[in-house]
Amino acid sequence: MKRTNDGGARRIVVISTGGTIASRWQGTGYAADASGNDVLATAPLPEGVTVEVVDLFNVNSSRMTAAHQLALLRTVHETFADPGVDGIVITHGTDTLEETAFLLDLHHSDSRPVVLTGAQRPFGTGDGDGPGNLYDALQVASTVSDLGVLVVFDGRVHAARGTVKTQTLAADAFSDPSAERLGRVGFSRVDIERQPERPAPLPLPAAAYKAAPGDTGPGAFPLPRVAVVTHHSDGDPFLLNAAVAAGARGIVLVATGAGNATPEIAAAVADAVAQGVLVAVTTRVPAGPLAEIYTGGGAVDLVASGALLTGTLRAAQARIAVLATLLSEAGDPARSTALLRRLLEGPVRAEPALATGGSRSASAVAARA
Repeated sequence: MKRTNDGGARRIVVISTGGTIASRWQGTGYAADASGNDVLATAPLPEGVTVEVVDLFNVNSSRMTAAHQLALLRTVHETFADPGVDGIVITHGTDTLEETAFLLDLHHSDSRPVVLTGAQRPFGTGDGDGPGNLYDALQVASTVSDLGVLVVFDGRVHAARGTVKTQTLAADAFSDPSAERLGRVGFSRVDIERQPERPAPLPLPAAAYKAAPGDTGPGAFPLPRVAVVTHHSDGDPFLLNAAVAAGARGIVLVATGAGNATPEIAAAVADAVAQGVLVAVTTRVPAGPLAEIYTGGGAVDLVASGALLTGTLRAAQARIAVLATLLSEAGDPARSTALLRRLLEGPVRAEPALATGGSRSASAVAARA
């Protein structure tokens, strides 16, 4: 979609959802309670940018639910129904930011950017990183296009796919352990170093039109259950079988190595798949792809049992891929499996940088809008 106000101020909508960037001291610890306008007031605006704030909800991101994420997904699409909007910045807690970003990216079909950012230090602290991150996010959102959903943190620009929280407390909280960053931002300049490749976007699921931020209680907003089960020494199928018995329609098995478990777990996977459960296999190893190398309960046997390998996606984003598949109403198991395979194994390699010196300026990218 073309921007409608080229040559004028860039109109960015900031959607506030809580997190550390909005957290203040509560007497025993920090919790999100600052409004989007309060957060915005801490950061200078990039030149030529105007901002509107939407206070969608205000939660610590460890309390994020699929209902929250679907309400946010709908809000993003409704915001882009206005052709005068040039981009969106979402302030979000860091704990589950990688999940929200990936869900949005799987459904993002607009050339205009969605940029997620947050903070590692709470609102109002003297050394807070929130204002700088928000400034950078606004700069990116007002500059680039055709990059999908982005994560901007500590001067780095990351693609949503593959980006995870890799530091619990340090300022450089996010990276993709299996790929290079997408770009960088600083000194009023945005440099994009590669173009991410993404699977074809999914249509907005029907559930997004029903979700509301307040739908957080048990059973308040029923969605397909997708469980995450981790393999380890002495691991057995007990928790995997329990998840199926509890009604899970999808399971992410966090395996060891390049995707390995035991013959007993492989047999349990086969039983789950026979019952129509989608099973994806990722690994607890931080970086690298999964691979069919070992039998004896390894990835060779897990794939033969009907599981799909997640490439370089790790547990949290693999779970989002399974959930998105189930929400897509793909229909029969064969279609669901084919869709999940596309989301998991979708294009993840990036084209080489096009600019001289291995960097491409944001203006070159923006020219494609």
